[in-house]
Amino acid sequence: MFIHYLSLRKVFLRSCAVTLSFLLITNANAQTDTQFLSLDTAAKMTLQRHPQLHVFKWRQQALDGQRLTADQAAAYELAVEAENILGTGDYSGLSAIEMTLALSSLIELGDKRAARTNVVDTSYTYVEAQRKAVSLDLLGEMTRVFITTLALQQKHQLAQDATDLAHTTYQQIQKRVNLGAAAKVDVLRGKANMLSAQLVTDELSARLNSQKMLLASYMGQQQPTFEQVSGNLFAFNSVESFDTLYQRVEASPAIEMYATQERIREAEWQLAKSQSTADIRWQVGVKHTQSNGDNALMVGFSMPLFADERNRGNVQTAIAAKNEVSVEKAASLVALRTRLFQAYSSRDQQVNAVESLQQNIIPLLTESLTYIQQSYQKGRYDYADLVLAQQELLDSRLSLIDAATSVLLNQAMIEQLTAQSLATH
Repeated sequence: MFIHYLSLRKVFLRSCAVTLSFLLITNANAQTDTQFLSLDTAAKMTLQRHPQLHVFKWRQQALDGQRLTADQAAAYELAVEAENILGTGDYSGLSAIEMTLALSSLIELGDKRAARTNVVDTSYTYVEAQRKAVSLDLLGEMTRVFITTLALQQKHQLAQDATDLAHTTYQQIQKRVNLGAAAKVDVLRGKANMLSAQLVTDELSARLNSQKMLLASYMGQQQPTFEQVSGNLFAFNSVESFDTLYQRVEASPAIEMYATQERIREAEWQLAKSQSTADIRWQVGVKHTQSNGDNALMVGFSMPLFADERNRGNVQTAIAAKNEVSVEKAASLVALRTRLFQAYSSRDQQVNAVESLQQNIIPLLTESLTYIQQSYQKGRYDYADLVLAQQELLDSRLSLIDAATSVLLNQAMIEQLTAQSLATH
């Protein structure tokens, strides 16, 4: 693109002067203008409206029902039995009928009732840990979409200014050609450059609109109600040592879910062990003999034999499930440590890239463009040299936006993995 040095400098300064500290969820300076969307507002609306978070209310209610069921004592059973009915000989008709009315139930041994309710009670903690983990994942996803939207917004503004400048430059070349100070072919190349710049602007505009639609979906909106997002693409938070960050990962909701799963598996194991103790079934009733009109009290007790042996498989299964969670937790910690290290090291590298671009590369290219531009006016350099120098400076500024975006994306990943804001440390 045909980019003038002064206009590029103006664009760059404007891109560095966005208004709010970016990654603070509790940002006190968030704009209230409905045209602008801050990260604070986006986070609150995501937590309030995203349908994925609404399921936990029903999961809690389902657990309430399960606990009511688990806390019930053994049911009573009423039985009626008739013997010697509709037979032959002395047992014909109903003259020899014997009727038994009995009430029966179970005496649960081995604290089975407490074991059942304990499984449900530990499940409450697991559902809450799930809610925290899902909320954190959603906020992490939304933050990355927000950062990408802000970066596209900056690129679109830079491309729009480049398009305007290419148009102005094209008009200037026409004047130089009319004066005989430039070749006519420069006008054709300048026009092509202007049209190419417009194509880039249109492409970024379409990508930005698509990205804003994606961001709006996290907030439960079918269409964006904002025109722009507000944030400082160059506001980096400091980070602590990798070991300190990893300690926070070990206490994050993602790992807390495994801890609560372990407690659930422990409770299920205790429940399985309680089944090894046989229950006693009792029965009390009255027996009536029709032939002589006598009544008799009936009492009975029963207990299954070898309950411990028959339940051994269930206990073994529960132990295996408990051990499996421990292994999954260890594997998850390894994966999270790797992801944290990748985000941590990538952030450091991109911070260095931003500093190098701002302090060294861009100033050198700016100085080079100034010299070539002055020499072009005197006829020492041709149009191709000028365009190349201008494109190099533009590319470096786009690289600066990409590097800053990468820093913020990695910071967002670190915050998601550690479940803590970097701005508080």
